[in-house]
Amino acid sequence: MINITNNIGLDVVPPKEECHDRKCPFHGDLKVRGQVITGVVESATMIKSATIVKEYKRYVRKFERKETRFSRYHAHVPDCIKLQPGDRVKIAECRKLAKTVSFVVVEKVS
Repeated sequence: MINITNNIGLDVVPPKEECHDRKCPFHGDLKVRGQVITGVVESATMIKSATIVKEYKRYVRKFERKETRFSRYHAHVPDCIKLQPGDRVKIAECRKLAKTVSFVVVEKVS
């Protein structure tokens, strides 16, 4: 069986499994554009979605120190990518898929 994947225009490794998810950028018709963010999976209990946390530093001028802040993103997880909490993933911006979902998981970073 030939595994046909779309070229999504990013430097990522396509998944080895094939899926029939229409919202998959590799095997469906979803286009990706805009930001590409690397983060850690915080929760993967939603159906076909996950919460990704990106940690960044912010300088506080008053105390002359940096503080750690977090940004949370909800991302669609295609059927061909299996995730567990704690996995590092790369997510890409796409069209709005739900009220809070505007990203899709494109790669599981080892």
